[in-house]
Formats: sequence, structure tokens, C-alpha cells
Amino acid sequence: MIVARGMGVRRGGRWLLRPVTFGVPEGVVGLAGPPGAGKSTLLATFATLRRPNAGALHILGHDITTAAGLRAARAVIGYLPARFARAEHMTAREFVEYAAYYKRTSASAARSMVRRLDLVEAAGTELALLPPDVRLRAGLAAACVHEPDVVLLDDPFGELCAAAEPWPTGAAGPGHHALTAAMAELIPVLRSLAPAVVVTADATGTLSGWCDRLFTLARGRLSEQPTHSAAARRGRTAADRRGAGAARRRDTGVMAPQAMTPQAAAPQAVTPQAVAPRGASTSRNTGRRRPARLTLPEMTLPQIARLRPRRPPARSASGV
Repeated sequence: MIVARGMGVRRGGRWLLRPVTFGVPEGVVGLAGPPGAGKSTLLATFATLRRPNAGALHILGHDITTAAGLRAARAVIGYLPARFARAEHMTAREFVEYAAYYKRTSASAARSMVRRLDLVEAAGTELALLPPDVRLRAGLAAACVHEPDVVLLDDPFGELCAAAEPWPTGAAGPGHHALTAAMAELIPVLRSLAPAVVVTADATGTLSGWCDRLFTLARGRLSEQPTHSAAARRGRTAADRRGAGAARRRDTGVMAPQAMTPQAAAPQAVTPQAVAPRGASTSRNTGRRRPARLTLPEMTLPQIARLRPRRPPARSASGV
């Protein structure tokens, strides 16, 4: 969907994103980082509102450095800033219809998007009077009224988190329950907006568990973090599954050289006591073989005889 080759973004004389090559595939991609790290600037670069300072950026195969490619890319992008400009006196329906007019889409598409995001009952209410979760739905409807292929959402849960701050945010606090319930309803909506959705947040905990891929941006460096999403565990493609299997093999393979001690590195003679029977396991933390419950020198002939299956008596029921 989005391919960046050696792309770098600067602001105020410092690198917000050092030149790096990466791609944004289909699915939900999360981008987390502390405030001021450059998440909004990077998302605005994806939305073609600013040019990268280094490298090249392609969106759905369109080169944004050309006028034709820029127009084609903007036609398939839906962008919702963190504090999207809205007219407080406009109703939710009027706001979505205005976005449809701006995107050169019909009014019927606006009405369809209002129904899709469950805004029928709140369509006649002014945006200033709507609760944060419903106002976010209106913003999503306005950003996706033209059915884009790539949706960019800059901190969509920020207003919800700010609204829950005055309340106790503990495990039993009403603010925590309200925020959790609102996010549980909005996450399926976000996943169904477009084939590719990019979401930003200040904390990784907000995005972990439901994003397919999770990246962090800090000090100009972009790094991928593990996510507990079920779709990410399954792997969307065979290449993803092969890559995950290779990573597991590397994790469970030979210990790093710095983890070995001089005693472990020295060659040792193999003795009968050092040979463990089948079933002995190896500790991943120490790399040493765990002692077996029963070693060969401790076994006696009566014990070995007891391991052999005994023949039933000649006159027993199971005898021949």
C-alpha cells in the first residue's frame, strides 16, 4: 500500500524520521511514540500534505513527486488529523455532506456513510453537543466518505482518553470502564474502514492487542514491536509465517557468544554419567542439560528386569 525507499523527514533542523526503507501492508498498522516524536508529521507526509526531505514515497504505486501521481494518490487517501477542524454549529449530517462535496462525492454516498457508522440518530445534532465517541464517528465518516483505500488516523482515541482523565482511571474507575467500552465499539469500525488503516497513539498499550503490525517512533528511528493481535499471530501470508518460524528458530538456537562462560567453552570428555536418557530436556536460560531422574550407572539388573514386560502365567486367562 505505502512504500518508502530511503525516506527521511526533518523538522526544525532535526530528523523526525531518519532515512529508512519500509512498507505499510494491508491491515491495521499502529504507530506509537511519545509526544513530539513526529507521528503527526509522518502521517501528514503519508497524506501528501508535505514532501519527504529524503528518499521516495509511493502510495498504491503512485509517485507523489509528479503532479499526476499526487492527484491519483490523494484520491485514494482518507486522512483524519488529531484535532480535525470542524464547525461547531454544523450538525453531523451537514459535516459529512460538506466532506462529500469537498471530495466530489454524491450526497447519497454521504447518507450511506452516516448509516454505516451508526450516526442516524445523531445526524441532526450539532458537533459541539455530541459525546467524544460519536464526534469521532462523524470525523471518520467525513474522512471515509469517498471510500478510500488507505485511511490515516492521527491519535483518534486522544479525545476519549482526555475525557476519561477527570475520572478515576484505575481498574474499577468509571472513566476506565467508559473508555474501554467506547474503544471496544470503535475498534471494529476502524478495522472495516479501508484495506489499509494507519493509527497513531502516544502509548503502545492503546494499540497493542488489535493492530496487525505495531511500530514505534523515537529519536528518529522506526522499529517494529511485537503485538498480541490474533491476526498477527496467525500471519496473513505464507511469507509472514515463514519469517515468524525463522525468528523462533533463531530464538531457540545456539546461545550468544557473550552468554558462554570459559568453563562452558572448554572441551570436556564425554562420560557415561554425562549421557542423559531420552526425555532429558535442555534449559533455554542456562544452555545446560538438566540432570535426568535416572542415569545409566544407577540402574541395576533387577531394575532393568522390571522394565521388561513379563510373560503371563501359562494357565492364566491371557495365556495361550
